[in-house]
Amino acid sequence: MKPFIIGIAGGSGSGKTTLTRQIIDASRAASVAWIPFDAYYRDLSAFDISERQKMNFDHPDAFDTALCLQHLDALAEGQSVVVPEYDFAAYTRAHGGHLVQPRPVIIVDGIVLFVDAALRQRFDLRVFVDAPDDIRLLRRILRDTQERGRDVASICAQYVTTVRPMHQAFVAPSREHAHIIIPSGDDTQPAITLLRAEVQRHIDKAAHPSVR
Repeated sequence: MKPFIIGIAGGSGSGKTTLTRQIIDASRAASVAWIPFDAYYRDLSAFDISERQKMNFDHPDAFDTALCLQHLDALAEGQSVVVPEYDFAAYTRAHGGHLVQPRPVIIVDGIVLFVDAALRQRFDLRVFVDAPDDIRLLRRILRDTQERGRDVASICAQYVTTVRPMHQAFVAPSREHAHIIIPSGDDTQPAITLLRAEVQRHIDKAAHPSVR
């Protein structure tokens, strides 16, 4: 049985990763594979560090979408893949990667998932997580200072020069391709509950193929 593939898109800091973890925590973790699209950032080791820092990491071309497509197709055929690991401090791919095995449910999350038509078509369910700009910026500052070795000044500069313009040009318009839009605020629980139930249904279906 082919896996049920979910794409979770939305602006940087919108809550995509939090939603993904909520789904996995509410499901049998061994039945769900999680692939962050950030893992497919292109390797910039051929450039010196000053040039890497000037790159636009929020444009769709910053990602190796072709490799992600290959991996999703392989997983759909029951094959394991090695997903790259990205070093966000050095802007390069780390050596090796991590093995992702086929699972009944596969979740991919990333900012520009729904921009590329071919990638968009790989998702059986497309979810867009919406959040106000100020909330997303605050979350991005917390994440990048704590997890990616960034300083506040560089984060804010990047937000103004690339993050916000690319969000307006690519990310926000891509929400029209979503099946479900989860807004920021106190009214998100019904949508999350529905999403969890859909994931569980496909997990149960994989465990008991004769049950519809």
